[in-house]
Amino acid sequence: MTQQPPAGPTEPTDHPDGPAPPDLPERVAKIYGEFDLSTVSAFAGGFINFGYWAGVPDHADRPLSEADRVRSEQDLYRLVLGTFDRPQGRSALEVGCGRGLGCALALREFGLGQVIGLDAHPDQITRAREANAALLGAFAGTPARLGFLLGAAEDIPLPDDAVDCLYSVEAAQHFRDPAGFAREAARVLRATGRLALTTFFARTHEAARALPGLLPPYADGLDVPHVVDDVAATLAAAGLREVRVRPIGDGVWEPYDRYMAQRPELRDEWPRRYLTAYRDGLLDYYVITAMAG
Repeated sequence: MTQQPPAGPTEPTDHPDGPAPPDLPERVAKIYGEFDLSTVSAFAGGFINFGYWAGVPDHADRPLSEADRVRSEQDLYRLVLGTFDRPQGRSALEVGCGRGLGCALALREFGLGQVIGLDAHPDQITRAREANAALLGAFAGTPARLGFLLGAAEDIPLPDDAVDCLYSVEAAQHFRDPAGFAREAARVLRATGRLALTTFFARTHEAARALPGLLPPYADGLDVPHVVDDVAATLAAAGLREVRVRPIGDGVWEPYDRYMAQRPELRDEWPRRYLTAYRDGLLDYYVITAMAG
């Protein structure tokens, strides 16, 4: 049975009451709850992603600033949102929206008619509503253009054929059930809809087995070493078509690591072996796109 959203497919509710919080792994619950990853200087600006640095001017020839870091995080959203053809006036769902800053960017820069942010952590939904209070207030009394929903990627609280665009930025590494997410994405996308997601994945199954020994977030249960080809195949098996995978690690890993190395509070305490894993062929950063079936 299709679960109906609290206020209809085109008007997501901002009421604090809603479905019970998803059952989150302990490490995920802590990192995005009491720890609040968005406050760590590694994620300046609060977007919580490694960033896409190719558009940062002269980034290879000078020290990297906090403003550069924020732009890299915004540019990763721009890279993903730029895969949608003529998004103006269309509806979109962001899976794993965090503080909702990418939702606001999507409305502001890409002209989407409506953006719904979905996150599995209730604290993140609260933060998203607080961070976007002015924008939410500006839409008061009009058809809702922005809203935030509590829910899991594998159990999206929207009806069938609800949105034109579905995107996810550096969240899929947390998904425990990629096949469930793929089925839900295929279900909520309209017939002409498109999907775009970006994050880091293991290159091979052998690499997936090696990553927990190199990177603590895999060892402690925060991230899951999904293999990129498996993710693509799972999307296709759910009925999505024209699944395409594009590696973008050359615009992510080296400048991100260099920024971290320049920050005394980060260079020795925050995991910096992602560049090593990339150079050793264990993982990469990818953009995956697909069309509704």
